[in-house]
Amino acid sequence: MTVNRIVDGLERCDATGSEAAAMARLGFLEWVFAHPGDVTPKVVGAALRDPSVQNPTSAAARAFVEVLREARDVPMAPAARRGRQARVLH
Repeated sequence: MTVNRIVDGLERCDATGSEAAAMARLGFLEWVFAHPGDVTPKVVGAALRDPSVQNPTSAAARAFVEVLREARDVPMAPAARRGRQARVLH
């Protein structure tokens, strides 16, 4: 799902306060899981330049934009390698 479709849906939402924040987080997760490839701070920055996120009016859409900003600004650590390579059992 694209950022503009999520923002469009959140703009039609009349939620406020913690409900709007929850809707925004759900929208963000939907966007992350639907995005092809890794979602990096660079990808989030590109999403923040989308015209649909420039002037959100609903509380949920404004909260979504704030979640995007927070995700862009989170330092990303390199992926850690877990464990050893799997042993082949014969």
